[in-house]
This record gives sequence, structure tokens and C-alpha cells, in this order.
Amino acid sequence: MKFGELEIHLVSDGVVRADAGGPFGLVPRPLYALYLQPAPDNTVPMTLTCALIRSEGKTILVDTGLGQKLSPQARALWSLERPGGGLLQSLARLGVAPEDVDLVINTHLHADHCGGNTRRVGDQIVATFPRATYLVQRIEWAEASHPDPRTRSTYLPENFSPLLRQGKLKLLHGDAQVTAHVRCVVTPGHTRAHQAVLLRCGDWRGLWVADMASYAIHMARRAWVTAFDVLPQENIATKARWQEWAVEHDAWLFFEHDPQIAVARLAPEGRRFRLETIPEALELTAGLPTPEPPRE
Repeated sequence: MKFGELEIHLVSDGVVRADAGGPFGLVPRPLYALYLQPAPDNTVPMTLTCALIRSEGKTILVDTGLGQKLSPQARALWSLERPGGGLLQSLARLGVAPEDVDLVINTHLHADHCGGNTRRVGDQIVATFPRATYLVQRIEWAEASHPDPRTRSTYLPENFSPLLRQGKLKLLHGDAQVTAHVRCVVTPGHTRAHQAVLLRCGDWRGLWVADMASYAIHMARRAWVTAFDVLPQENIATKARWQEWAVEHDAWLFFEHDPQIAVARLAPEGRRFRLETIPEALELTAGLPTPEPPRE
């Protein structure tokens, strides 16, 4: 889909299932079940949606999903399903080979957002996108490189350390302009240096929200934070700033994990906000996988 000189496609690395206590944290089940009904085992689907962006002659990928390095045990733990193939197959359907990608933006270094950064070739781990420069916030890289007991299971060195050794990882020091249409903006809360991706062309504005709001409802309900947010109060403050921005600019908001609403607008509703679907966005979301129904 084109917005002037900016081109955007949504691509998928599959769908996982998580215990609802992860994405919904302290939100009572009767409330979140009105938005997303959990399966009998209390799991909910979470999509692994990534973005392919073309701007100023650059082919840019935002996040890379879980990738291909997972063991059978890890795949089962994630309940990973790829009805349309993984990320590389999704890119191939757009005529994009790994060698065509110029830049990879990692919103943060949790495994479900950067596992596809690298792949295994024999006993070596190499960049999946061999020509690309990978962009991540310096503080995010530092915390991923020195995980604590809570984050050790999601900050996996094989997803980012080889890139630094190979000279492919560029560490950002705060907000950074990538092209005239693409800007990385620090959005702390989910992690201390989580970054969203601000998109603009002419009067149009978009925001790749990533885990500032794992589901669209998290963006509309400011106080709803996930159990994964390391700084929940900071996440609430960050969302407050971007809620106002989104309304002011009538922005398209892109949600990476939401199986029901991948793109939406925010509109004020009294002291709260409501989500509004965007009919024009159907062109973007048509190829995304539909999660399997809950297992009995």
C-alpha cells in the first residue's frame, strides 16, 4: 500500500498462543474476555506481524518475529503456527529476498521481535539479511546483553550478539531519523528503551506501536498494561503522550500482536478513547494469517 512516496506492507512470521495472564496482567478476566475470549486452557493468540517498508530507495523491515532457529521444544512452548509459512515466505510473496533488505529496525530485543534477525548455517549463526544494517537502541542492547532473572528467557544472545561481532548492528542513542518518511522514537515502558516507528508522508501519519500496546485495546485503555512491561507506570505515561498525538494527527496505528485489529485509529470518547477500524487498511491486512480456533 502506498502513501505518496512511502510504501508499506504487513508480513507475518506466524501466530503463537500465550497464557492470558501475560498480555492482560492484572486486568480482570471478565473485562479482557469482552475483547478477546481465551481458550479453555486460558491462552490467547498473539500474531507475529512485521512491516516491510520502502522509502527513498531503501527496503526496511521492522521486527523479524521468532525466526527459524527454534528447537522443536521451543516451537511447542510457543504453540507456534505458520499457516502461510514464516517471515521469509511472506517476504518472498512480495518478491523480496533476504539480500534485498537494506535496514532492519528492531523495536526491542525480546525473542518474538528479533528471533528472525539471524539464522543457523551449520554450526554458525549468521545474519538472515546479509546486506542489512540492524538498528536498535543502545540501552536496549545493553540490557539485553546483561539480562536479569526475569528477562533471561527472552533476551537470547544468538538473536543479536553475532550481528555486533559482524559489524551489522548499529546502536541508536535516542530518537533517530532513518529516512524522510521513517523515524525511530523511544517509547519506554515495555522495556526501558523500547522504540516505536513513526511513519509520515505529506499529511498522513502512522505509528508502528510494537509492544507499547501489545493489543489495540492496550492503546485505548491506558491503564491496561501487560505482565511483560518492565516499567508499567512508564508505559502508561508513554501511552498517554502518544494517544494525544494519534488523535491530533488522525494517525493509523499498527499493532504487531493483535489477531483481531492490526490497524486502527483512536478517537476520544469522553475521558477515554475508542478504537476505530480503517476500511482502507483491509488492503494491508488481507494476507495476514487467521489464528486457529481455541483448542478444547
